[in-house]
Amino acid sequence: MTDRPDPKALAARLPTHPGVYRMLDADRRVIYVGKAGNLRRRVGSYFSKRHDSPKVARMVAQIADIEITVTASEGEALLLENSLIKSLRPRYNIMLRDDKSYPYIYLSKGEPFPRLAFHRGARKGPGRYFGPYPSAGAVRDSLALMQRIFPLRQCEDAVFRARTRPCLQYQIKRCTGPCVGLIAPAEYADDVRHAELFLEGKNAQVIEELAAQMSQAAVTLDYERAARLRDQIAALRRAQEQQGIEGVDADIDVIACASKDGVACVELLFIRGGRSVGTRSYFPRLADDAEPDTVLAAFLPQHYLDGEVPAEIVLSHVVPDQALIESALAKTSGHKLRLTAAVRGDRAKWLRLARTNASLTLARRLASSASLRERYEALQDALGLDSLPQRLECFDISHTRGEAPVASCVVFDENGPAKADYRRFNIEGVTGGDDYAAMAQAVERRYTRLQKGEGVFPDVLLIDGGPGQLSRVRAVLEELQVSGLAVLAVGKGETRRPGAETLLLMGREQPVILPPDSPALHLIQHIRDEAHRFAIAGHRGRRQKARNTSPLEHIPQLGPKRRRQLLTRFGGLQELRRAGVDDLAQVPGISRTLAQTVYDALHGELAT
Repeated sequence: MTDRPDPKALAARLPTHPGVYRMLDADRRVIYVGKAGNLRRRVGSYFSKRHDSPKVARMVAQIADIEITVTASEGEALLLENSLIKSLRPRYNIMLRDDKSYPYIYLSKGEPFPRLAFHRGARKGPGRYFGPYPSAGAVRDSLALMQRIFPLRQCEDAVFRARTRPCLQYQIKRCTGPCVGLIAPAEYADDVRHAELFLEGKNAQVIEELAAQMSQAAVTLDYERAARLRDQIAALRRAQEQQGIEGVDADIDVIACASKDGVACVELLFIRGGRSVGTRSYFPRLADDAEPDTVLAAFLPQHYLDGEVPAEIVLSHVVPDQALIESALAKTSGHKLRLTAAVRGDRAKWLRLARTNASLTLARRLASSASLRERYEALQDALGLDSLPQRLECFDISHTRGEAPVASCVVFDENGPAKADYRRFNIEGVTGGDDYAAMAQAVERRYTRLQKGEGVFPDVLLIDGGPGQLSRVRAVLEELQVSGLAVLAVGKGETRRPGAETLLLMGREQPVILPPDSPALHLIQHIRDEAHRFAIAGHRGRRQKARNTSPLEHIPQLGPKRRRQLLTRFGGLQELRRAGVDDLAQVPGISRTLAQTVYDALHGELAT
């Protein structure tokens, strides 16, 4: 057996070039990724001094090997470091947990009457994307405001082309009816241009142009148009007053960080077109009691290098390697960027707001964490566990009289619901309504995957059910040779009231009795209800999908082309059902035999 290399000796032999280093433990798992302008000096510092931080000392003690990648510059090292942290998720790196895509406001291009709409996902369509916004609610609020001021259409293109009369949006003055020619293209184009200026924060220019147009309309005695322009100007001014705009028209991200007791909160305030459109809170995974400047230095590349970068980012703290981060973000975004912590005026006001929100959100998080730990400790006592549980899973089954059964698996960790680890299972090959078999199938599929390394085993497994479900789950776990789990069945009780649940612990003959005010019972109810909610949502989606399937798709002799011919000829499924065999047989490519088959399938489906 070959002896493990000495990490300290390895560090001494590293080159002095810039690059990225990876610390590996004895099992060859990457536990830390870092960048350096001088690899030898940076890596050597881990072994040349005493570390005040217990977590850093513990990490250094686990280092068994070091791997490096030399880069052409420290900026390239920053980019590679960010990519490796996201893909490898090392234990001792500060990790940004939230990786959700942001929503945008989309303004289409290349058509006479462009569409203004909500958008999330890849930005492939021709047009302009304004944002990002912190939430879907912030986008919808902005779109509602836009409709009152600039009533552009928001309907899908297919709906727009099919309209023969004005819709409800026109009746309530949220659209000018371009679908039926109630507004001239030139006038609509004016609204589009003003909407763009508004979204860019150029409100003063919009008001000035509208005022000039209103005066011209009054001169030409077009009083209806003048009144509409007057109302637009009034709505714009009200929006200014409500948003507190004071002449700033930029897109700015304002970021503040607060940390305490090993927990950090990064608060991101979005300024779009000079208006505050909302905030989003992040709780990075910390490897140590990191200071706010260190947290922000890790947050910035992880958040921005693969996303939208505004022209200006205001920070609550000066961060290490600020110039390097600024240069890297500017290079990847393709435009100039300003990172600053020294601000005044509106920016100082926004920064104070972000700092206040960060502190308050962190305080709520710490209070919630303390409450959650109390619940975990109570559960440990109630179930007689040797150690505090770190991870819980709960399964539930949802169906409607046996139709479209779906199993849910929700996961709680030390921070509460770990939604990224939630899973659903479409139950197949089980008699409708057989909850015992459905639960067994879901648990078997889940734990087979866990055994293959596709996840982390929990400390406690909860199942929504009684003795029957518990017995089947026990058999599955024995078959898979899964041991060391505390398995708890949560029955609804005779009255099905919260607080009257029947709790059966595998291996214990008597039920677990918990008082209604028990923190452990509250935790059990919370995860059970979350599993129930997640299962119902999955079941409804599967059921709806099944019911939306055309019965024509179940006829083997009918390909896509013939299905289209039938639906086009009769104008839809409803009229197709009213057709007789002779009518069906008149469609090109449909023989009388096939017509009879189609007729039988349609009317059999109705009977069912």
